[in-house]
Amino acid sequence: MAADQPLHDIPEDTMVELTTGIQVHTRQWPGERRAFVLLHGLSSNCTTWNGVAERLSAAGHAVVAVDQRGHGLSDKPDGGYDFATVTADLASLIGQLELADPILAGQSWGGNVVLEFGARYGGMAHGYAFVDGGFLDLQGRTGSDWDSSWAAVAERLRPPDIDGASKAQLEERIQAAHPTWPAWGIEATMRNFEWLPDGTIRRWLPVEKHMQILRALWEQRPPDLYPLVQEPVLICPADDGNAEWVAGKRRQVSVAQMGLRHVDVHWFHDTQHDIHIDRPADLAAIMLESLNGGVWAQG
Repeated sequence: MAADQPLHDIPEDTMVELTTGIQVHTRQWPGERRAFVLLHGLSSNCTTWNGVAERLSAAGHAVVAVDQRGHGLSDKPDGGYDFATVTADLASLIGQLELADPILAGQSWGGNVVLEFGARYGGMAHGYAFVDGGFLDLQGRTGSDWDSSWAAVAERLRPPDIDGASKAQLEERIQAAHPTWPAWGIEATMRNFEWLPDGTIRRWLPVEKHMQILRALWEQRPPDLYPLVQEPVLICPADDGNAEWVAGKRRQVSVAQMGLRHVDVHWFHDTQHDIHIDRPADLAAIMLESLNGGVWAQG
């Protein structure tokens, strides 16, 4: 199913000063009902959540999507890319915006940030969503196609260094990888890069900082954190049709189900890793269902 167009364009872009010493860029949608806080994945940005956020706002919910430190328009300090600091950023953001008992959703690495937050800051959120993330265990993954050593993971997952490419080349690259995506999804993904006056692009998050975060992700052991999470969790994994890869993912999701106290799993079939771009209407719908009668209604 191809991603569809966002409904309307009403968000407010705001910089928020955190008690952790940085400013983060947020995109906020209005609403009187329970707030959602949306976290992007590694080397991504908050606008990738536009399609989901607008639907949640249309249902009456306040929504805050944030560029995490080092990403997008947020500050880019030399350090602080470990989970302790990134979750402290999130706790400060919730406090600064005076969000009462929000739902926190994270995609990919952002899901693992949400998991770590739940383990460290119990009682600050109503529930959590892990969107093809949160259960990512780079050391614990098994399979004939996977070497879990840091050297192998670093080599396999190191991003291409494409700084200096043209904006047109970047757009062509993203369109080739995601031929079903609409214009808004392509543009949102392009915003993972700074567009320079000479027509070239540069990563907002440099490769060396990307690797700092990847190392922290490799060191994190989700099975140790699951029992510490008190609030209910919705897990939304993607099945892209790669049988061996998905089999490994299913094993990790099963570990999460056994370790978490209150959990529901909703698989997205025939879709890619970026569910929030590829299937925004479906993802927003399952999130609303989870709040209005599903796993989050238990809280």
